[in-house]
Amino acid sequence: MIRLELLAYLCQRDGNLSQTGEIDHSQLTILARRQLPRRGTPPIRTTLMTDTALQQSFEFKHRNLLSCEELSAPEINFLLDLADDAADRNRKINKKRDVLSGRTLINLFFEASTRTQASFELAAKRLSADVMNMTVSSSSVQKGETLIDTAVTLNAMRPDIIVVRHHAAGAVELLSQKVDCSVINAGDGAHQHPTQALLDALTIRRAKGRISGLTVAICGDILHSRVARSNINVLNALGANVRVIAPSTLLPSAPERFGAEVYTDMWKGITDADVVMMLRLQIERMQGSHIPSTREFFHFFGLDQEKLARAKPDALVMHPGPMNRGVEIASTVADHSRSVIREQVEMGVAVRMAVLEALARNLPQA
Repeated sequence: MIRLELLAYLCQRDGNLSQTGEIDHSQLTILARRQLPRRGTPPIRTTLMTDTALQQSFEFKHRNLLSCEELSAPEINFLLDLADDAADRNRKINKKRDVLSGRTLINLFFEASTRTQASFELAAKRLSADVMNMTVSSSSVQKGETLIDTAVTLNAMRPDIIVVRHHAAGAVELLSQKVDCSVINAGDGAHQHPTQALLDALTIRRAKGRISGLTVAICGDILHSRVARSNINVLNALGANVRVIAPSTLLPSAPERFGAEVYTDMWKGITDADVVMMLRLQIERMQGSHIPSTREFFHFFGLDQEKLARAKPDALVMHPGPMNRGVEIASTVADHSRSVIREQVEMGVAVRMAVLEALARNLPQA
């Protein structure tokens, strides 16, 4: 299709049009023979639009990033392409760009975080933003200030982007309604964690070359996991076959509504998987007893070498972190050559750079 459009353009450029403006097909045939490579010769590389130009022309319409459910497949691929470029740039000596020069980003984390907060800070600084990390434990929140009052207070400081993590599902969306800047959800309760799902997708795509058609098995505490929900949204949008594996006590009600195959037997669920993604037990979100013991959980649902052998020989091993070694994953597997857990951390910075760059396009320019 692109080749025909190129030939039509060349006809128009060279004046090979009839009086009615139609393409002279006899001339088109001659031109095709002249322009297209002969068999056995190297193909002519005709770039109609570079990847960078395509990225610049793509219209990312979102002001905020609150949930993966609101992202279409083209939007996800656009963010992954941006992140792919950022990942390559981050391996160079000069990592800085001026995309967010003059902009201010606030990290507002109501829950403990190492990877997410650090990578957002690093991503923003590599894009030349001014970054403020707000320590909630020493803020007025401890004196009884409400989430809305905190939002109004921060909004008065005229930030451009606020990154929020909160223990309550829906809290980040509520805050986004009270401020004038862009808001990024860095995890809200057991609801969503968009940038984690995007970095997982990027890690898979860079390792496997594709996502469509792959079988991804997500195993562990599905009930309390925002990572599982976000990954199911993104992976389904990109054409993967998603499985969730957990004991019945760690599955949500009617789990099939999420669009994934459901297994309560890890041996069956992991069979022939291309990717095995383990989840941390969310002990802090559990009310009551969901498992008899962590030792028994590991016996039936922890990833060890024996269970991993059921997956494909080149299956990737993933974990969003922090890992509980000996609970959901064995050290021998976490440190195995098939593990891409460290790559996930690296891709986290790249994905957050991509999200910040995409949202920056919709920020006021004056």
